Amino acid sequence: MTNAVLFQNANLLDPQRAELLEDHHILVEDGVVREVSDKPIHSPSARAIDVRGKTVMPGLIDLHVHVIAVELNLARQVHMPNVLVTLRSVPILRGMLRRGFTTVRDAGGAGFAFKQAVDSGLAQGPRLFVSGRALSQTGGHGDMRARSDYMGNGDGVCATCVRVGALARVADGVDAVRKAVREELQMGADQIKIMASGGVASPTDPVGAFGYSEDEIRAIVAEAQGRDTYVMAHAYTAAAIARAVRCGVRTIEHGNLVDAPTATLMAQLGAYVVPTLVTYDALATEGESLGLPAESVAKVASVREAGLRSLEIYKAAGVKMGYGSDLLGESQRLQSDEFRLRAEVLSPAEAIASATTVGAEILGMSDRLGRLVPGALADLLVVDGNPLRDIGCLLGQGERIPIVMKEGVVQFDELATPH
Repeated sequence: MTNAVLFQNANLLDPQRAELLEDHHILVEDGVVREVSDKPIHSPSARAIDVRGKTVMPGLIDLHVHVIAVELNLARQVHMPNVLVTLRSVPILRGMLRRGFTTVRDAGGAGFAFKQAVDSGLAQGPRLFVSGRALSQTGGHGDMRARSDYMGNGDGVCATCVRVGALARVADGVDAVRKAVREELQMGADQIKIMASGGVASPTDPVGAFGYSEDEIRAIVAEAQGRDTYVMAHAYTAAAIARAVRCGVRTIEHGNLVDAPTATLMAQLGAYVVPTLVTYDALATEGESLGLPAESVAKVASVREAGLRSLEIYKAAGVKMGYGSDLLGESQRLQSDEFRLRAEVLSPAEAIASATTVGAEILGMSDRLGRLVPGALADLLVVDGNPLRDIGCLLGQGERIPIVMKEGVVQFDELATPH
């Protein structure tokens, strides 16, 4: 029996158009968009939903999340029991889906088992593209060990034994990073994440520090490309960004301290950037109260102020920007506020494109995600309001998104709730 839903009288948001397409009809069958028309569609077997006056748009894509970041203090959560971290991640996944994010790319921490849990229906959440654990050099952004005169291996287990609360693993040298990439891919990673500069949440690396030598980065990129995937790199400074993209890194995460020549280089090499402005707002305003270490709080200011300026630089250079949030712990609820911050520099249409068509392109899913066209996966939102005029209707916890559909299955339906 065909599983069909017909959305009638919709104002359709196509991210490639500047205005809504009024009075459109969308037929969903067996998980895909079957037909889109400005004429009525006849489908007697379909459940008909009249969405007159509302916007229908593609599901959102967040390219930088940490599903298992259940606390702001990442060094502390490494030592939490695996079962506790896993169970605490379940409402995080559900919250993302309720906010309209039907696809997310985990930027370190979540492994293949999380995909299995969502795909099997054990956990309710978005479609996952996982990186396994991110790769960090000793003393890099993924090395959560405190300063001491003794350097243990972190948790006393072998490299492939997983602490669920660990977002990253430490590997040094060309041979070691090649093996680490192979292990993460064998365990089910969709793409590889590396630390190409220092960071905020880690205890011993300055933001401006380089991560990995160029030989190590090239080896990592080569291993990923050999498995038909790519490398995403945490990087802040212009120098760190430039050396990463020259070595073949495909997406730069954060990228706050970019300059114009580096952005031009990125555009020439076809590299993408995934800014994550909202996480710095969250870390600055509530990080200390939620357990962020003092040394990390002190590093936030150096990258927070540069965030909006970086959007202007990337836009001027023609670098394609994906949507990322990178939130930790209780701050995960602020995921959609990235739209609010980007709207200070970008148009609503540009901000929406970053979370739809650009996201789909980065994931290699342009024919399946990001637009509601025949043949695309039926990831669909019904929205109260016009996001092209007021991006605010996408904010919050989904209060103005009464219907969320993922791959043809209605996940949330407030319209069906009797009043």
